[in-house]
Amino acid sequence: MTVETQRPTPTSGTGPPSGLTPDSVEPFRARLRGTLLQPGDAGYEEACQLYNGMIHKHPAMVVRCADAADVIASVNFARERKLEVSVRGGGHNGGGLGLCDNGLAIDLTNMRGVRVDPEARTVRVAGGAVWGDVDHATHAFGLAVPSGIISTTGVAGLTLGGGMGHLSRRFGLTIDNLLAVDMVLADGRLVTASAEKYPDLFWAVRGGGGNFGVVTSFLFRACPVDTVIAGPTLWPLDRAAEVMRWYREFLPAAPEDLNGFFAMMTVPPAPPFPEELHLKKMCGVVWCYTGDPAKADALFAPVRALNPALHGVQSMPYPLLQTAFDALYPPGLQWYWRADFVRELSDAAITRHVQFAERLPSMQSTMHLYPVDGAVHRVGAKDTAFSFRDVRWSEVIVGVDPSPERAAEVSDWAKSYYDALHPYSSGGAYVNFMMEEGQERVQATYRDNYPGLVAVKNIYDPTNFFHWNQNIRPGVEKPPSVAH
Repeated sequence: MTVETQRPTPTSGTGPPSGLTPDSVEPFRARLRGTLLQPGDAGYEEACQLYNGMIHKHPAMVVRCADAADVIASVNFARERKLEVSVRGGGHNGGGLGLCDNGLAIDLTNMRGVRVDPEARTVRVAGGAVWGDVDHATHAFGLAVPSGIISTTGVAGLTLGGGMGHLSRRFGLTIDNLLAVDMVLADGRLVTASAEKYPDLFWAVRGGGGNFGVVTSFLFRACPVDTVIAGPTLWPLDRAAEVMRWYREFLPAAPEDLNGFFAMMTVPPAPPFPEELHLKKMCGVVWCYTGDPAKADALFAPVRALNPALHGVQSMPYPLLQTAFDALYPPGLQWYWRADFVRELSDAAITRHVQFAERLPSMQSTMHLYPVDGAVHRVGAKDTAFSFRDVRWSEVIVGVDPSPERAAEVSDWAKSYYDALHPYSSGGAYVNFMMEEGQERVQATYRDNYPGLVAVKNIYDPTNFFHWNQNIRPGVEKPPSVAH
């Protein structure tokens, strides 16, 4: 099974677009400091590999940019020749939106520089970096930027969609710690957007995705995070309903320096999990505590009182926690995602969760509930493009397997699970967890912020040059009514 995104393409046929002749391509290639790859070139097939092995795209050319000048040249070249354009940052996108068919892919994966200013507690990060690059650089100074849960995730994609993970309850979303971006617009201009300069654009990129340009660098505020007390607590799956009911009350009332996401999972057959738990279906919480270590024992006492099968919480460097799932989810697996925001975890929803967890189709398939509260709630719903700051959880369901032969099976499980739980949701989803789900779904995700995003799109990208994303369409579209 192959999942293909459905988007209009200005070119047709299987050959290269008509504007790509040697007379046009070679001068363009000569202007680049990076590498231009076309079908048949050494390295082209490798450049077309996506994190989600279920999706396959073949651009007419991939430009592996070395710097912002290469990005400007690529945008201008594509615009002048009316080429389809996609943008790849760290390359982790579940929907495979970093590549497009028969167009020009602007690939930032070689732009991975990170510079930390420990006195100002700021971090400058290039657009192709992954969070492991950032964690490595910041940890030397006892700092971290709030991000996700896997170190191979791209900085650009996660940030532009909002950014939630282990540090969200204490320090907010990634965008709540974003100070400025350098970005190339559809007309080829390089601008810096911040609260002081291009504030409308800065508002839009904080959750509005890659709709407004190519971000070549980010400036973040860094937070004081060094060693954390973290790890998984697991219970048998037959206790999942009991544990979920406990979790929905315990975590929102816990101090904000404790984060924990809930998971339905199959235990991987590898350390640190004991052999007697390998490949068992279980439920659990992955914790991250950034507070006073002297208070940790008392804080986790209610967790231990639930008699878990495993309480693997221990002191560790923050980057070690960030890499804990890297080996379980290498690039190239078959992925199918479905997601929702959730305001209330009802008993009826818990019953449905348990039913689908009992049918987990593969070791990597899972359901996570990420907390959306604490510091996230102290930013207004209209202060950034990220709208759903009034919910409690971000739910994601993923069907994952290494084998293409099982793609349909894991996809069908994820879709059925989503269909069963969606009636209990708040009506929108975290854009970084979305596949190609239609324009109404995008609008529902931004709710009342969607018209404002359209207004910014009308100013900076009125022709929808950047549309290979969860698209904000220029025009006068209004958000649909949300029944939840």
